Amino acid sequence: MTDEEFRYLVRDWLAKHLAGDSAGLRGAGGPGREHEAFDQRLAFDQELHEAGWTPLSWPRGHGGRGASIEQQLIFHEEYARADAPARVSHMGEQLLGPTLIEFGTPEQQRRFLPPIAAVTELWCQGFSEPGAGSDLASVSTSARVEGGGRSGRGHHWVLTGQKVWTSLAHVADWCFVLARTDPESRRSAGLSMLLVPMRQPGVTVRPIRQLTGTSEFSEVFFDGARTDADLVLGQPGDGWRVARFLLGVERGVAVFGQLIAYRREFEDLVAHAKRTGAAKDPLLRDRIARAWLGLEVLRSYALATVAGGENPEADSSANPSVMKILWSRWHKSLGELVMDVRGAAAMVAKAAPYELDGWQRLYLFSRADTIYGGSDEIQLGIIARRALGLAP
Repeated sequence: MTDEEFRYLVRDWLAKHLAGDSAGLRGAGGPGREHEAFDQRLAFDQELHEAGWTPLSWPRGHGGRGASIEQQLIFHEEYARADAPARVSHMGEQLLGPTLIEFGTPEQQRRFLPPIAAVTELWCQGFSEPGAGSDLASVSTSARVEGGGRSGRGHHWVLTGQKVWTSLAHVADWCFVLARTDPESRRSAGLSMLLVPMRQPGVTVRPIRQLTGTSEFSEVFFDGARTDADLVLGQPGDGWRVARFLLGVERGVAVFGQLIAYRREFEDLVAHAKRTGAAKDPLLRDRIARAWLGLEVLRSYALATVAGGENPEADSSANPSVMKILWSRWHKSLGELVMDVRGAAAMVAKAAPYELDGWQRLYLFSRADTIYGGSDEIQLGIIARRALGLAP
């Protein structure tokens, strides 16, 4: 099948399955709006799997489609162009799944990959803590083995600590948790990646209310929570390497769908500026032009990175950090531009007591873009070390 044939199939399937009763799913969900049509979006994710579209990038031997990089780009672009609903299976399918394939035991893969693929078990990510946000080496959540040696039957890990900014923790069945399993260790040494069931005594989820008025992420407290001793991903103490792999996966080809969504936001803003006359303001017109240039830079850099066009003298492991800085700063500035283009009207809520419109949600949620997923300061440090070879 050629790439163009693949694109036609994706486009045709989405058009047919986002029509009729499902047409209302278009545009549902996303940052600051994860509460929208959650059950219906979950069913749509399951339908994608049943139709053989997902997991897109997993090898066929592990239940995936085995799509090429080009086909993955096409799928994410067409999904965004169709304004299809935000996925609810991101953490499991796109983050944990590839990490399980890379580091998991055959038993772990047999247990977890099928329900992740079928979207019958949802996952959340237990990385950040109140004292360890972007600096994950400062993780203090601890885990110890009880019941004897780590390979004994019936032995388990016992977790104590707190995680924060845990997206979709309130609906997740499982959490992949970065915990300190060697109490004498410091920084990145002595960490392990544990697979922990969420629905058990000893796990408390407390939603955090955001500026958008919604609560899509939470604080998670582990107070004697347990998981089986064999549910450590990779070797005990090797969690830092596993976590770095997972974070690298996080910033993959899905960014192209993200860029399509950004372009739609930008084009809607341009149409609004023309309609209201804001585009006649020379300062706003200049900022709109700069925003367009920035969007073109984003896509060009993403294409060059995927195609292997990066600087051969630089460590390519810094590319995800460069991309994170580029898109997060661009999107944050777009939110600011939106408010200025709309003027005073942007300050009035859509309805009482705090119902926001899409533009207001974009502005408020994008304030966090340069913080979550690794702050700008952390990304700049990675670029300095890996791309420029500067000493820490």
